[in-house]
Amino acid sequence: MAKTSELTDGDYAMLADFRHELRQFQAFSEDQAAGFGLTPQQHQALLAIRGSPGASLTVGALAQRLMLKPHSATGLVNRLVALGLAERRSSPDDRRHAILQLTPRAQQLLAKLSSTHRQELARLGPMLIGLLEQLK
Repeated sequence: MAKTSELTDGDYAMLADFRHELRQFQAFSEDQAAGFGLTPQQHQALLAIRGSPGASLTVGALAQRLMLKPHSATGLVNRLVALGLAERRSSPDDRRHAILQLTPRAQQLLAKLSSTHRQELARLGPMLIGLLEQLK
């Protein structure tokens, strides 16, 4: 893409199209999560936990991953625990930290959600790649 002073109509169109495709995926993801009784943030939290090394994460690391304040992440985790989707365990390295892990129920739910997301990304992928290629 050209420098700021050299942006063309095509550059703006590409950026608008890329942003639109990202928003479409986000809307798809939010709808899918709602269909499973989850908020988008709960879905993101489950995915962050499952996608972390060892499929476990501290509350602080979850806050960083989701770009949340620590107290907001704690409230989110409290709701996940209350829903039976996550468990807190004391860290063997530091008892002051809680390690989060998904329950079997959450793992099943997330597997279904992730399968549909992977299919949607496979559909959108070529279009997004084409738009990114225009940046060269």
